[in-house]
Amino acid sequence: MNKRYMRSIRLLAECYHAFSQVSDAHVRTLGLTPPQFDIIATLGNTEGMSGKDLGEKTLMTKGTLTGVLDRLEARGLLTRSMNPDDRRCMIVQLTVSGQDLFDRIFAPHVEFCRQPLAGYTEEDFLALERELAKLKRHLDSAGIEGT
Repeated sequence: MNKRYMRSIRLLAECYHAFSQVSDAHVRTLGLTPPQFDIIATLGNTEGMSGKDLGEKTLMTKGTLTGVLDRLEARGLLTRSMNPDDRRCMIVQLTVSGQDLFDRIFAPHVEFCRQPLAGYTEEDFLALERELAKLKRHLDSAGIEGT
């Protein structure tokens, strides 16, 4: 196995984990778990979405999603209702309290997570995005998309 490949993949994984630790620690100070924040952030400023779409956007399994939705619903932050066009489909929406929470925490969290990258220039971001997009294209063409 090519050691260069392994070094690059390990560095990519370490960056992802380090960023997740920074983000998750801040989310917990907001009184939410990272999956709860993910749901609030995904539903914020929307009219709601199906449970299936929400699961796809948050990359949560149905079992995990159900538990997180139960806890957020118990806190009065979201509602679930049947889709009038398809009774097999549930629509998940933030309540007024949920939208207020989103409005209060989302922008500050984004700003908090931006801080470790404050030294990056526009050129740095363009180069990083170019290489990550290239990697994603290679992974997609290898049939690994969505895993």
